[in-house]
Amino acid sequence: MSEQNRKRRPRRELWLLLLVTIAPIVLSYFAYYVWRPSGFKNYGELIVPTPLAGVVAAPGGTAPPFDAEGLKGRWVLVMVDSGDCPAPCRDKLWQMRQLRLTQGKDQERVARAWLLDDDTRPAPDVLQEYDGTIVVSAKASPLLGKLPADRALRDHLYLVDPLGNLMMRFPKDADPSRIKKDLTHLLKVSRIG
Repeated sequence: MSEQNRKRRPRRELWLLLLVTIAPIVLSYFAYYVWRPSGFKNYGELIVPTPLAGVVAAPGGTAPPFDAEGLKGRWVLVMVDSGDCPAPCRDKLWQMRQLRLTQGKDQERVARAWLLDDDTRPAPDVLQEYDGTIVVSAKASPLLGKLPADRALRDHLYLVDPLGNLMMRFPKDADPSRIKKDLTHLLKVSRIG
């Protein structure tokens, strides 16, 4: 090896080491500021996580008070509607029940909550048909104020994470198969709940 090649080799190694060190930083800036993915994997709209702390009374005072803390550790599908429960309300109740059932062995990790935005008590046949859904009188509760909506709270299904944070909102007349895909993915990757 010539004298000149011996002097060039350490410089080349230094430049190669510098390139290997700086490349991840440059690529990360490029990925963050320049390259944007064309779409996201999730169907539901991710929202700023909002803690749902606080207690609201159950309808008619016949059930124990609802405590958001008591649902920690489970994923919770939440809907808002009247106790009269017209057809769109029944559709959402049916969707929530089916979404939970489609999770198979993980269905115990999913709870369902129906927040009543009026003073009407649901009919006994509705309560029986959707047994297992937590029914909460939330008319005067600050809980309703924490739920974001495009037009009306009744238009959406919401998802609360196992830490008690509202984190996702599904659109009006949402596609149940796409909600199922989101929920299945979250249950798969979640180490909590």
